[in-house]
Amino acid sequence: MTVADIRTPHFHNTAGHSAIRIGVREFQCIGARPPYDHPHVFLDMGDDNEIVCPYCSTLFRYSPELKASETEPAGCLWGAELTPAH
Repeated sequence: MTVADIRTPHFHNTAGHSAIRIGVREFQCIGARPPYDHPHVFLDMGDDNEIVCPYCSTLFRYSPELKASETEPAGCLWGAELTPAH
């Protein structure tokens, strides 16, 4: 895992949600959890509030009340278990 991977949240849609609310506008989509993931693609909403992943068609919606590590529905952040505890 690289430094960029730790600073950039990675989200998955293993459960097949129609949309996922997230608290960041820049992130990586991995599709489903490994080993069923697609290429990890960096997505940047810019000033928009939503974006569709070009690989898996997941709709991500920015929600300012969520932290970078939170998703709605819950459980779509990938990699938290890979980050060492402080």
